[in-house]
Order: sequence, then structure tokens, then C-alpha cells
Amino acid sequence: MSAPIEFYEYWYFHIPNYLLAVLMYSMIARFILSFAFSADSRNYIYRAFVRLTDPVLALVRPITPRAVPLLVTVVFSAIWLLVARFALLAGFAAAGLAPKVAG
Repeated sequence: MSAPIEFYEYWYFHIPNYLLAVLMYSMIARFILSFAFSADSRNYIYRAFVRLTDPVLALVRPITPRAVPLLVTVVFSAIWLLVARFALLAGFAAAGLAPKVAG
């Protein structure tokens, strides 16, 4: 089966999985870049990662104790996104809607 056909056949799985992956890797990039740039940096690449990941942090902060530093919250957010990707796969697999592994 060719890749484009498989994508269209399982678009309902691939699109949310891709969006979660983009957010997860953006969190990791923000964490790494935070060692090179200050929080109020005017660097446009760092600012783009901050703007992209702030909504995820807004969702994770209420369940994270206030004593936890921001950088640790960023790491926990990436972990929560990874868990969400696994849950998405498990949910679709349990419903019989997940893509099949070729072989």
C-alpha cells in the first residue's frame, strides 16, 4: 500500500497524532533553546516556540504544583503530550481503527 493512500485511509488518526507530535517536539525545542536565550529574548525563533507552546503550558500548569519551575513544567508538558499520543494510539487500536503495521 502506498503512503498517500494509507494517509487518506487513516486521516482521522494521522492528523491528531501529527499535531500532538509537533507540539511535543516544539516543547523539547523550547526546553533546549531556553538554555541559550533568556525568557524575554527578542529572538524570533525562540519567541515562535514560546507562542506555539504557551497554550499547552496553560493546560498543564493547573495540574502542576506552583513550586515547580517553568522549565520543569515544559518537560512535563512534553511527557504529557507523549502520553496523549500513546493514548490516542491505544484508543484507536482498541476500537479497531488504528493503521495496521505492514508485514
